[in-house]
Amino acid sequence: MAEAADIQGASPAPVRRRWLRRAIVLLAGTPVLAALVYAPAPQAEAAQASSVDVQLVSMAPSAPVKGDTLTIEGTVVNTGSETITDAHVGLRVGPALTDRSSIDETADRNGFRAGTDPGEIDPAYAVKIASLPSKVTQNFTLTVPVNKLELDKDGVYQLGVSLSGVTDSRPSEQVLGIKRTFLPWQPEAAAKRSQLTYAWPLISTTRVTAETGSDELQTPVFLDDSLYEELKPGGRLEQMVTLGKDLPITWVIDPDLLYTVDAMTKGYRVRGANGKTVQGKNKAVAEQWLSSLEAAVQGKKVVALPFADPDLASLAHHGKDVSGTLGQLRPATDKAKQAVETVLHVPASTDFSWPVNGAIDPSIVNVATSAGAHNVLTRSDSLVESGALGYTPSAARPIGAGTTAVVADAELSTAFEGDMLNAGSSTLAVQRFLAHSLALNLQKTDEPRSFVVAPQRMPTVSQARSMAAAIRGLQGGRWTQPADLEAAAAAKPDPGATTQVPGAGQYPEDLRKQELPVSAFEKIRTTQNTLDHFKVILAAPDRVEIPFGNTINREMSTSWRGRPDEARLYRDQVQEYLIGLTEKVKVIPKSDATLSGHSATIPVSVQNSLVQDVHDLVLRVKSANPSRLMFNGSGQAEQQVTVQGDHTQTVKFPANATASGPVEVTAQLFTKDGIPYGKERRFTVEATEITPTVMLVIAGGVLLLVLAGIKMYASRKRVAARAAAEESTQPSDESPDTEPQSTEGSGTSETVDR
Repeated sequence: MAEAADIQGASPAPVRRRWLRRAIVLLAGTPVLAALVYAPAPQAEAAQASSVDVQLVSMAPSAPVKGDTLTIEGTVVNTGSETITDAHVGLRVGPALTDRSSIDETADRNGFRAGTDPGEIDPAYAVKIASLPSKVTQNFTLTVPVNKLELDKDGVYQLGVSLSGVTDSRPSEQVLGIKRTFLPWQPEAAAKRSQLTYAWPLISTTRVTAETGSDELQTPVFLDDSLYEELKPGGRLEQMVTLGKDLPITWVIDPDLLYTVDAMTKGYRVRGANGKTVQGKNKAVAEQWLSSLEAAVQGKKVVALPFADPDLASLAHHGKDVSGTLGQLRPATDKAKQAVETVLHVPASTDFSWPVNGAIDPSIVNVATSAGAHNVLTRSDSLVESGALGYTPSAARPIGAGTTAVVADAELSTAFEGDMLNAGSSTLAVQRFLAHSLALNLQKTDEPRSFVVAPQRMPTVSQARSMAAAIRGLQGGRWTQPADLEAAAAAKPDPGATTQVPGAGQYPEDLRKQELPVSAFEKIRTTQNTLDHFKVILAAPDRVEIPFGNTINREMSTSWRGRPDEARLYRDQVQEYLIGLTEKVKVIPKSDATLSGHSATIPVSVQNSLVQDVHDLVLRVKSANPSRLMFNGSGQAEQQVTVQGDHTQTVKFPANATASGPVEVTAQLFTKDGIPYGKERRFTVEATEITPTVMLVIAGGVLLLVLAGIKMYASRKRVAARAAAEESTQPSDESPDTEPQSTEGSGTSETVDR
């Protein structure tokens, strides 16, 4: 009755043609009559299966209105061995499809099916091809006014573009190839329009190492310079920004990407093949991309994922039982908000978590909300509906404990995951996306609903362009209206919608195989413990804590999925570099020493090769034999140590020998908490203890030596004096006036001074 009412007032000829065509389609559904209408059907199916490949390159407009002209461009390729003659490319418009499953069934159908595929529209709009030789490609353009398509009600229509012709072995005209797509028809704005949220992800792989320069800015070191390929004009991330700036989307950003690009703008270094680093050369490209992004997000909703986009499923399934692992999520969330606001100067929401492919189970939900997020972005193929509603419910679902599952539509979210490099594939994907979005809105419900699209995390350039084309196809707002992710989470949920989180056994096995193993989280814990142990001795711990804290977050990143060897190497290099830094503060190896006497000092040196000072260290020396060698009256002694950057400090320990012989001494650094730091050093002290008796003997010997020396000195002095006296009594040959004196009765002589 409704259809009869619809055609009242219509001109008789178009009405008759419309009813005739529908009658043929209905009759063709009966096998016997189908043979009369489309004979010979089996031969036609067999013929087209291997004769012509039809591809649709473009279709504009993708969602036409009254008065538009539909233009379809494409190609036909003769894949058979015979030349096709008297051929033409025609357009076939089927009846409106009744539901979403009909759209999927039609899209998956291959080959022409007599009795199912509709007949051609007016032949006046066909494109004639006189001859199509084997292996030859021919372009075509179909141009048809929309009012000639006889679209009698709002809905999704099947369009078939077919090539019909004859060959020597098939002299009667047959359909030799067909390609199907969809035409969404909603020429006027619907009374009830759905809200549609499109999450636009800006996420990339980990590029930054834990290594930094010794300069004040701590210039970061990158694994490689490959991010340039994504940031340059035409690159993946550049296209995401360029396309997204004019679209009604919600930006979903990994803050690590912002920090990485921001670091490039300030100068960065790249690890070379020989282990040395070279200066990065793409500062200008990074500046341009960051400036474009900042302009693009102004006035838009921005959702910041936890720093480095941690793999929530891996954490839930393998990491939660490794102590300290879940504690990384809260700092990662705090850094996320700060990064967006600092780099892009816009506010950001951190109230959303996004497990891989939206797949959840109870443990994933618990981990996802452990850092404070109240909304978990999941997908409808994870939270499966019972079908009792008869329509697709709104995205928001309360799942308990104040948590909302924001359920993205699986069909819409996966629409552009394939290879979109081929223009034909992109065109078909866009039309199918638009068809599903209209079909959602046409479902029989009393209330408007809210739907979410959460695509793949890192779309390729061609996928991003296809996504943008689909969103632009909705901008007429005739059956959807844009909404942001926060609005979708706050929308009124359908009372009958599924809220039961699937069990752990329902988690997809292919995703589970890509998760980080337990060993990964154990290595991360080791690195964190090493960092905690190291930073307590540093005068400026932030210079180490910040870069390594960020790197530990990166070790848990979702971007490592499918790259287990690269992930393992990254973790190993982080730990090795950190160990190398800790070993720059050490006790210098000491050679053996000799301690002669009752007491002396033993020097021990501590070296600091870091650029910053270290403090709160205790150097402890310990005697292996306190009965022979003691420090301060006991077997050990310790002193606090502070060493300036790039300096060595020598500490002297008073020691006492109580007996002679070799004694092993151990020197070890400790933190202020009493935890050993670095390697202990062992050396031997040869102790020589001297008794009081020995000291008296030595003293007596020394005294005798002194007395003997004095005696020898006095004796030598007397001998010298006697010799001088004898010399003075002899006559001088040089004094002729001096007469000889008599020596009789006298033992002395008298001298005369000159």
